Amino acid sequence: MVKSMFSAIAGLRAHQQKMDVIGNNIANVNTYGYKAGRVTFKESIYQTTSSSSNGNDVFGGSNPSQVGYGSQVGTIDLMFSSGAYAPTDSGLDCMIDGEGFFIIGNKGIEIELDGDDPAEISEQMTQLMLSRVGNFTFDGDGYLCDGSGNIVYGFGYTGTDGAIDTGYLQAIRVPDDDDGIPVKLNSVSISKTGEITGNDASGKSISVGVLAIANVPNPNALEKSQGPYYSIRENTGYVAPYKPGEGTTGSIINYGLEMSNVDLAKEFSEMITTQRGFQANTRIISVTDAMLEELVNIKR
Repeated sequence: MVKSMFSAIAGLRAHQQKMDVIGNNIANVNTYGYKAGRVTFKESIYQTTSSSSNGNDVFGGSNPSQVGYGSQVGTIDLMFSSGAYAPTDSGLDCMIDGEGFFIIGNKGIEIELDGDDPAEISEQMTQLMLSRVGNFTFDGDGYLCDGSGNIVYGFGYTGTDGAIDTGYLQAIRVPDDDDGIPVKLNSVSISKTGEITGNDASGKSISVGVLAIANVPNPNALEKSQGPYYSIRENTGYVAPYKPGEGTTGSIINYGLEMSNVDLAKEFSEMITTQRGFQANTRIISVTDAMLEELVNIKR
């Protein structure tokens, strides 16, 4: 009977953790770029009261007898299906239509992509963060930043023919004018292929840079940090930056952001089954307690 008490307590803990994840999903139903979490359970440890045995000339074989000790959380996974498109009025707002992540970080990081093996590139990518939220703007120094002030990374252009230089991953910044001051741009927008362009005061078109999209072979190995950011950890595979639409990454849709992929109907149904599971485990505790009380009362 005590084993049933332990099993029920383990079930309560598992269902409480699942409810915590469900609550976080519902709280972020309107958070741009949020990816819903999912909890799976697994069986806890077993005590073998009798082992299996082979048959002999007289008796047949026997099967093992085992008593379980409840359930526990097996995995907490993130569902990386794309969220819906939410239109906005900013030409620098964009979302990834497909797989991949925007690359975000601090100033001063430059990663050489030509000549390095994938493992070395992936190791250097750990200096940066990943995000699915494309609410970008230019700061006073001409750097492309996200809503939290972190720098957006991508590719520049070669100085000779203006071709995209995919040999280096670098911070995206507006070019300087003759006085060394970042050019003030109007009508800035981001194309489907990630190219950022705008017009200067004279109406001349200026190419700023190209957004880089990170391809992550195993996104479930990413570690969530505060806000919309993911950190690159072990088991993600070789993470590498690409131009949008290349390397299995998605293309860019501008004038909009990616909505949360939380399915409220599914979350409410999961909430009900989780509540009932929690309630059933409390009943096991109550019944086991009543049985123990009857056992103690035998002496009376």
